[in-house]
This record gives sequence, C-alpha cells and structure tokens, in this order.
Amino acid sequence: MEQEPIQGNILKTAATVAGAGALLSPVGLPILQGLAGIAFAGFGIYAAGTAVMKAAEMLSGGLGKPKPSSEQDDSPFL
Repeated sequence: MEQEPIQGNILKTAATVAGAGALLSPVGLPILQGLAGIAFAGFGIYAAGTAVMKAAEMLSGGLGKPKPSSEQDDSPFL
C-alpha cells in the first residue's frame, strides 16, 4: 500500500495558486501582457516563414511540374 506524499501535492497546489496570483497582480499584469505579445509575435513569424517557404517552393520547382494527384482517376467530377 503505497501512499503519495501529501507534502508534494500541497506544495504543487500552493505554487500553482501563488503563480496565478502573481501573474494577475498589478505587478504581474505587464509580464502577462509581455508573454502574450511574445506569443503573438512568434505566431506572426511562423506564418510569415510558412508563406515564404511555400512561395520559394512554388518558384523553385512547382511552376512547370504538374502536381501529383492523390485522387482517383475515375472521379465523376473530372
């Protein structure tokens, strides 16, 4: 019969509550806004990088080559 250490759970819960309280305090709000800004900027960089990679792929080899079709040739809509 193994029992979980009670202190570990209490400390984890206390740290979670203290961390949330610190981020929502007047001092922590600028930190939270900064983290959100970093995440938003990271998403923008990711989207721009994806667009550049797709454009480069299209320009480097996609113009003259037909795209391999993954659909069946016996489709009634062809």
